[in-house]
Amino acid sequence: MFEAGVQLSPEEKSRYARQISLPEVGVEGQQRLKAASVLCIGAGGLGSPLLLYLSAAGVGRIGIVDDDLVELSNLQRQVVHGIGTVGQAKTSSARSRIEDLNSFCRVEEHCFRFSANNALDLIGSYDVVVDGTDNFASRYLISDACVLMKRPFVYGSVQRFEGQVSVFNVGINSPDFRDLMPEPPPQGLVPSCADGGVMGVMPGLIGLIQAAEVIKLITGIGTPLDGRLLLVDGLSMRFREFNLKRRPSRAQIKKLIDYQAFCMAGGSISGKELKVVKSISVVELKTLMDLDNDLALIDVRNPSEAEVAVIAGSVLIPLAGIESGESMEQIRAIAGSRTIYLHCKLGGRSAKAVALLEADGISAINVEGGIDAWSQEIDPSVARY
Repeated sequence: MFEAGVQLSPEEKSRYARQISLPEVGVEGQQRLKAASVLCIGAGGLGSPLLLYLSAAGVGRIGIVDDDLVELSNLQRQVVHGIGTVGQAKTSSARSRIEDLNSFCRVEEHCFRFSANNALDLIGSYDVVVDGTDNFASRYLISDACVLMKRPFVYGSVQRFEGQVSVFNVGINSPDFRDLMPEPPPQGLVPSCADGGVMGVMPGLIGLIQAAEVIKLITGIGTPLDGRLLLVDGLSMRFREFNLKRRPSRAQIKKLIDYQAFCMAGGSISGKELKVVKSISVVELKTLMDLDNDLALIDVRNPSEAEVAVIAGSVLIPLAGIESGESMEQIRAIAGSRTIYLHCKLGGRSAKAVALLEADGISAINVEGGIDAWSQEIDPSVARY
């Protein structure tokens, strides 16, 4: 698949000398890297080490897809960016860093959201696709598009102190992401990095493993994680491996679908589908708070998050206590005859909490965007994280 039909300049041979000196790589392997193209979807925690080490290794063309801007809270783990690029597009920030690292690498910016409307054209323009995203909808979309365009997909995922890596769609018998997860998990069951947190080195560790898999695929050396899922526990520093097989009964991928709707359909509470909950914006909440000093606002985040930032006047009751039922009487006592408003960081956990309270006969309203929106739209002195 990967041809070595390009020549290396004397400067390139000097730059990559330590890699070329590996008999498994040699000049031919380095030529394959130069001729190859890699699409990295996401320039965040996983994308940072991927982009740095793929460019340093000599991959000739790298595409970066991301529609986000660099924020201060990114820098704890997104090391391709720096304090000088806060506020810039992540694609632009990453491109500047890569070009400073290796001017032989051609970087292509795709500063927009990866979607079903552009996925096939993008993926069809590159040899290998690497996952640097943090949500299930994007992973299903990447996987299906790679199947349709016959491109290998190097998958990675991180949460808290754990991560996982695999390589999908290498050949006709290779598994893909749908073999790992035939159906999306219920909404709210698996928190994102934004909600659940992440130790900064974990995306670095997983991203480096992904980069190694990309280099192996391009150069044809070693054994890729095709049909294998590698699990990494950063707290115990244990690596476990599971075999992953293609499901013979799985439906053939014929076209792309609405992946947000597909993942939303997986949501349930006690076997019932999640209903759309009543919500208000942070602007509406601020108006209500100005009119009513006795408003009942409950923060369902974790205590560690509340140490970083709080909305003044809120009461901390973590979601876990609502899920277990242990906090229901406390909430009833707080509510009295008042309407309860719930917030979390971004609005997902609080929406789940509203649904749980409603199921228990307690009326509640979700605050859309959570404390993050409050910081951006109401009170910038509240720290973002």
